[in-house]
Amino acid sequence: MQKGYQVIARRWRPRQFDELVGQEHIVRTLSNAIESQRIAHAYLFVGPRGTGKTSTARLFAKALNAEGGPSIHPDNESEISREIMSGTCLDVIEIDGASNNSVEQIRSLREECQYAPSRCQYKIYIIDEVHMLSTAAFNALLKTLEEPPEHVKFFFATTEAHKVLDTIVSRCQRFEFRPISEQVIAEKLAIIAKAEEINAAPAALKSIARLANGGMRDAQSILDQMISFCGEEINEQDVLDVYGLAAPAEIEALAGAIAALDFSNILRLVEKFCDEGRDLFRILSDLETRIREVLLEAIQQKGSTNALGATLTTEQLMRLLDALHTGMPAVQRGLSERVNFEVVLLKAAEESRTRSIDSLLKELGKAGGLSEKKKA
Repeated sequence: MQKGYQVIARRWRPRQFDELVGQEHIVRTLSNAIESQRIAHAYLFVGPRGTGKTSTARLFAKALNAEGGPSIHPDNESEISREIMSGTCLDVIEIDGASNNSVEQIRSLREECQYAPSRCQYKIYIIDEVHMLSTAAFNALLKTLEEPPEHVKFFFATTEAHKVLDTIVSRCQRFEFRPISEQVIAEKLAIIAKAEEINAAPAALKSIARLANGGMRDAQSILDQMISFCGEEINEQDVLDVYGLAAPAEIEALAGAIAALDFSNILRLVEKFCDEGRDLFRILSDLETRIREVLLEAIQQKGSTNALGATLTTEQLMRLLDALHTGMPAVQRGLSERVNFEVVLLKAAEESRTRSIDSLLKELGKAGGLSEKKKA
């Protein structure tokens, strides 16, 4: 019987700490803890989805239960390592906090903790989306978490740390997982594409990385879908068409039209985006990112820039950014997405040319001072 297809995100899950990309600060800290044998009893992994929290928990469990003692380079082919990475090890228990969140289930876990591990050095509980536990379940876990048996370790993962009780957080070592940069994601996707014998254009991989919003798993899932759609050749236009993105050059053209107050060109670009079925909310988000880049450039150039073809000051760019940001909810949830999108762009263009009362008063004050000097 032919085995089922395993998606890229699972096949390319890290098997060693040095394969975990974008979280070097966490890898370094955990590696030092293993080498110095300063292993805490509870860890809280916090960060956006797809950034490596559960993978890190598995790698850490694998390292702690390596044959011959904890090691930062455990043998991938040992039976225990394979079981841990596949989720079938009896001593490394993975629990979904969303569906195992009652106080009775946590009390059962607390009783199981007392028994020694069957094969490994440590019995490890990995609780994913731990913020989904009920308050009663959290409270049932507190005593065990504060004074667990020597052979028990807890690894918690969550995307919403603010929902975890402070009494739980205070008993854990907390690690913040960062969104992975687009460049790092694109570089990893290039390695995967080469290994999978896929000819993917660098611009296509950059577009996928942009779509992933800092999540490696999301990027790998998008690449998998693009391979299904395109086969062995993936170019930038394919990614743009499938996901409704606008090309970077089109975002630049739209930003330039706004900077130049070219309303007819703004409306023409909007019509083009709608005819091509582009995601208007995503375009607005990409436009906001580009304006921010220009704002940073203006700050570095002491107050103004002509990066968009027209000279804009930091004040004008901030007003433009504020108008785009304020209009995002209307584009995302409004009844007429196109109309709201057009209004937001036109309003943003107008806002970029308005002046604050404070700056006008300051200029009037300076002018008044000069005229009085002349009279004197």
